[in-house]
Amino acid sequence: MVNGHPDSLASPSRADESEDLAFLADYLVRPDPLDPRLGIIVAGIDQGGVPVETRVVTERALTLYLNAQEIVTMMTIGDHPQHLAVGYLLNQNMLKPDDVVTDVDYDAELDVVVVRTERKTNYEDKLRKRTLTSGCAQGTAFGDLMDVIDEARLPHAELRTSWLYALTHKINRTPSLYLAAGAIHGCVLCERDRPLVYMEDVGRHNAVDKVAGYMHRHGIDPADKIFYTTGRLTSEMVIKTVRMGIPVLVSRSGFTAWGVELARKAGLTLVGRARGKRFIVLSGAERIVFDQDLAYVAEESAKHRRKGASDKEGADD
Repeated sequence: MVNGHPDSLASPSRADESEDLAFLADYLVRPDPLDPRLGIIVAGIDQGGVPVETRVVTERALTLYLNAQEIVTMMTIGDHPQHLAVGYLLNQNMLKPDDVVTDVDYDAELDVVVVRTERKTNYEDKLRKRTLTSGCAQGTAFGDLMDVIDEARLPHAELRTSWLYALTHKINRTPSLYLAAGAIHGCVLCERDRPLVYMEDVGRHNAVDKVAGYMHRHGIDPADKIFYTTGRLTSEMVIKTVRMGIPVLVSRSGFTAWGVELARKAGLTLVGRARGKRFIVLSGAERIVFDQDLAYVAEESAKHRRKGASDKEGADD
């Protein structure tokens, strides 16, 4: 999308749906909402007592080992376990960016993933000093993660509003569990107006860790990237985005006060409540380039909202 051209945003009334979804080819990884491992159909009744069937996402326990040491057991939907494991270790500062990973083994029967490195590791003391996070499921953070905020040197990138509107429009139309079943979070690594890597999980921390693991394992440069999340802009999301070296964090949801404080301290651009024409920037506004004519931006279509999401101003998912 360039300079607010009206054709840069797909019109809801466009007849050629295949052309509307042509952007899906840009993805390196995207969700497969039809994967039978990720959801099941459950029978129930609705508010009128009428029998209904609905799809619900699965949860399974995944145990992570770093070399010979058990690190954590986390609840996850079960896809991309190798990326999740590597990303978790990176974002907990247990795996260093320059560590040589010799192998990442996943046993589907045991639901165990083992990350092996050339460097000898022992995090027994560190594992005793966990801090519970505001993320859903089993998010934890370690005390020394705050050092990344004090030492942050994020790149001088830019976020054009034309890119932002194109990204939200494309992500909203990407087939996903987020749209099909709810009860799940999504995180998307983007470059300019192109979504590249879209990961989902029951906890936002798992989804971001999957993206971090993918970036590390494929050598993706974070300097010119944008990170999008469906969840709240919490301290955890800010810390992990800064740790990954990504200068811009965007969400369709709202903010926490500590998340804003940390973003300002680290120089992270923080964009929230990005739905339809609307968004709010509470940190790093100097990176925003207002190049989109709002007359050509459509409001968010009801059919592309998350299941159960409120459309009220400022409502959070």
